[in-house]
Amino acid sequence: MIKVNHFEEVTQVRMGREIEEFGGQVLYWVAAYLVDGLLIDTGCKYTSDEFVNFLEGQDLKFAVNTHYHEDHIGANRLLKEKLGIEIFAHRESVPLINRVPKLYTYQEMVWGYPEPTEVSFLPEKIDTDHFHFDVVETPGHCKGHVALVEPEKGWCFSGDLFIGERPKVIRPEENIAEIVRSMKRLVDLETDRLILFTSAGKVMQDGRDALRSCVEYFQDLSHKAKDLENKGLSVTAIRDELLGGEGSVGQLGSFAELTDGQFSSENLIRAVLRAEI
Repeated sequence: MIKVNHFEEVTQVRMGREIEEFGGQVLYWVAAYLVDGLLIDTGCKYTSDEFVNFLEGQDLKFAVNTHYHEDHIGANRLLKEKLGIEIFAHRESVPLINRVPKLYTYQEMVWGYPEPTEVSFLPEKIDTDHFHFDVVETPGHCKGHVALVEPEKGWCFSGDLFIGERPKVIRPEENIAEIVRSMKRLVDLETDRLILFTSAGKVMQDGRDALRSCVEYFQDLSHKAKDLENKGLSVTAIRDELLGGEGSVGQLGSFAELTDGQFSSENLIRAVLRAEI
């Protein structure tokens, strides 16, 4: 399933697989963005045919993957084969995009296996006919993660760096200290405004305020978690005290249960305990 929205000169395409085992629900939406011939991310494998069919009617010249995760590169191969466009990614992401990834059961169910695709090294700047994008390195969610910023318009395509102001679950490999540094890097950009176009589909009109709120949340959570750890509480007890247990997906159960522990509140507590922020 895809859903199309428009914000100023930007077209947003939200994508997700309707899963029969969960009553035909889309468990997780992911967004790609098209602006002036530039495509930012390509969604997941399961929606690639529908997405590329939509793009065949658009003015598309090239694409950028904000990072190598399976829900951001799923239509890469089909785009190259059917439309012949060049795709760019950060140097650390390039070799990971050109291989079959190891996926957990939930990833295979929700997003599917992307086909290995040769992509090009991303330059420091990307120019379209009417806009100029700066590439900003924003590691933390994973290595090789980037944001694209159009300074004159104040647009920031932030990938998975920012999901919300108070996230309750993360993957075990996410680095909170790096995430905070990357968020601060975006806050400090010399633009009049900063609109965040997130891969979760949220468009934050006051991106600076949203990023600052998230940074403050992580810092406060880290301080409180370390204080409780010093008092002898376990990670599980700290999680329950500060986050109220594991985050849930409505009546479907907890994120931890659905993702084999890959998305969990316990991961977040472990991460903020490690972080020097």
